[in-house]
Amino acid sequence: MIAVIIKFKVKPNQEKVFVDNWKKLTQFIYKYGNSLGSRLHKEDNLNYIAYAQWPDKETLHSTESELPIEALEVRRRMRGACESVEKLLELELIEDLLK
Repeated sequence: MIAVIIKFKVKPNQEKVFVDNWKKLTQFIYKYGNSLGSRLHKEDNLNYIAYAQWPDKETLHSTESELPIEALEVRRRMRGACESVEKLLELELIEDLLK
């Protein structure tokens, strides 16, 4: 299993636009890109951290080509609400002790 951690710095007054489109994009990625889902965490007022999982690196790296055209517009709106988007880590799972 592969986990990716991404940091989003959201523009002031764009939090709702960001979260709404993050949810829509995540649903597209789950349905068409075969991800295992994602969680969004709030670090402070304008900084968010997302944690997403895929079964393997091949699935992660082929996700983009699997998405419908509508997902690209959702991604554009989500990123438009951000000052920056930074992939912090791409991690391989070694042990899983979460319930």
